[in-house]
Amino acid sequence: MSEPSPADLSTLTDLATPWCVHAAVTLRVAEHIAAGTTDIADLATATGCDREALHNVLGHLAGKGVFAEPAPGHFALNETAKQLLDPAVRIGLDLEGIGGRLAGAWSTLPNYVRTGEPGYAEAFGLPFWEDLDAHPDLAASFDELIGPTGHGTPDTFEIAGGWGGVGHVVDVGGGTGAMLAELLRVHGHLHGTLVDLPRTVARSPGILAEVADRVTTVGQSFFDPLPSGADLYLLRGVLNDWPDHEATAILRRCAEAAEPNGRVVVLKGVGPDEGHRGLSIEMVLLGGRHRTISELRELAAAAGLEVTAAVPHGTRFVVECRPA
Repeated sequence: MSEPSPADLSTLTDLATPWCVHAAVTLRVAEHIAAGTTDIADLATATGCDREALHNVLGHLAGKGVFAEPAPGHFALNETAKQLLDPAVRIGLDLEGIGGRLAGAWSTLPNYVRTGEPGYAEAFGLPFWEDLDAHPDLAASFDELIGPTGHGTPDTFEIAGGWGGVGHVVDVGGGTGAMLAELLRVHGHLHGTLVDLPRTVARSPGILAEVADRVTTVGQSFFDPLPSGADLYLLRGVLNDWPDHEATAILRRCAEAAEPNGRVVVLKGVGPDEGHRGLSIEMVLLGGRHRTISELRELAAAAGLEVTAAVPHGTRFVVECRPA
């Protein structure tokens, strides 16, 4: 069997193209072209840019297949460039919102690799969550990214025994409530509680409007005692944002609230024991971790929980725990 061709290092290490894409999105170039502004001089005026510099950026992107240049100095949207009009794409690339923080965080990768700790504060002055607290516009952009605008309507999931025996679910760290809203929409008998920071739950009414008569919001940290007595406590995409110590503390709060008969469900970030390791932005931003079933089982035990089921969900698992 012949060996595969070596990867092209020049392609793998190209930083010009992604930064040009970020710049074009931040300047709303695709929107201006879609509105009929196609000449480079007019585009420079509309975006407040230097004509030659903007031409260099768009010419580079056209050469890479992003935008078309049907005549010198005249630009058009091709199928690739049309994707930049999608709010779900744009929000993660706009350097003036959370996209700027995500892009800049990759420059801290050497610190993460050397220490296992995020270097975000060295780049931006504050750790990630404190940075959001200090910049409300940035926090709003982040909530939009992880909500329906950035990720669409979340898929519901199955649990052992079905949802019929669940009356009340608490979505712990549930952002602006997209997952909880979808669960309550699909399962009409459910009632729910959304728990997240006050600034985040304050943005939830529009998303929760359809199920507002069956949902309560609580603005607090999930490191504090949680509303108790619910049937199910959901941690969706939460534990993978945290190192082991903090993840165990979150699980412990869920275990305390779920006692004696509730369950804790972990969704996203848990893979098979033999799974392939990779790198994700939450690791670099926050020192978070994607865990195997065995690793989560250890965390759960330390938090007073026992793993009782692991149901496949795509390439990951829906992991259910009960108070030990």
